Amino acid sequence: MSNKNFGFHTEADEVATYFENEIKGKTVLITGCTWGGLGAEAARVVSKHQPGLVIVAGRKQEALDDTIQKIKAETPSANLRSLIIDLASLESVRHAAAEVNAYSEAIDVLINNAAIMASPYHTTKDGFEAQFGTNHIGPFLFTNLILPKVLASKTGAPRIVNVSSVGHIFSPIRLDDPFFDNGKAYQKWTSYGQSKTANMLFARELSNRYKSQGLTAFSLHPGGINTNLARDVKPEELMTPMKDYDGEVVDWSNMEFKTIPEGTSTHLVAAFDPKIASDSGAYLDDCQIAMDHAKPYAKDDTQAAKLWALSEQIVGQKF
Repeated sequence: MSNKNFGFHTEADEVATYFENEIKGKTVLITGCTWGGLGAEAARVVSKHQPGLVIVAGRKQEALDDTIQKIKAETPSANLRSLIIDLASLESVRHAAAEVNAYSEAIDVLINNAAIMASPYHTTKDGFEAQFGTNHIGPFLFTNLILPKVLASKTGAPRIVNVSSVGHIFSPIRLDDPFFDNGKAYQKWTSYGQSKTANMLFARELSNRYKSQGLTAFSLHPGGINTNLARDVKPEELMTPMKDYDGEVVDWSNMEFKTIPEGTSTHLVAAFDPKIASDSGAYLDDCQIAMDHAKPYAKDDTQAAKLWALSEQIVGQKF
């Protein structure tokens, strides 16, 4: 059970202060660390509580330099390292993983935070539909390639966090056609939903495979937050009721948005709360375990195993 006082309005700083003993000395790797987003906020807040090292990962060196500079302005003693990774390129992912595997430090906490949302149809460098490719296939390969580094954590209890979304309600894994018939059958919210379901199932399968080695893994919904992630979503789109995968009407017109600090708090509960370890594989929302908020297909271990096999086939490597 996590702290029952945490909820919708809890900010990342409050969570990090509460779990500062869990942060101290740890090496934490976070993807998607452009300033103004949830990844950079997680890095900023964690850096205030004496982690051993925070690795900020992203596509552009100048964006990472900017994040590091801003964190150091607040916490001059912060030990930060940048890592270039483009999750839409398997070559870039392999290159980044090789760099991590050459570090002297083990990785205690990995937060797979980077994502794109509801973008028009396009493909990754390897020809995969971009939302599934960037939000799941890239992180799947990266996580598996650095898994020995994670399992080597001296804490004996390494943790992996996949940032998912309530958007998973729009689609299960389309096992027979994950790439939407090369775009011919593309629907951007269905695609986003599939990729976010994948984040949840990937956390479950990681937990199922490696919990005997001390690994815990979680997924979460950060909340509705106005970040650069929503650049392809027009405000009026959220005003129009949509239907989820089961035909239930989804009306987000009255959705209460979270601030960036509120939107990052659940990342830190998932990453550092020692009391939720026994719930490994679970999905969190508003800083609490929230399995009742997950569609049945997003917590189905058979689906999780099938997704793993499909992902191995796509990247051409077995793990």
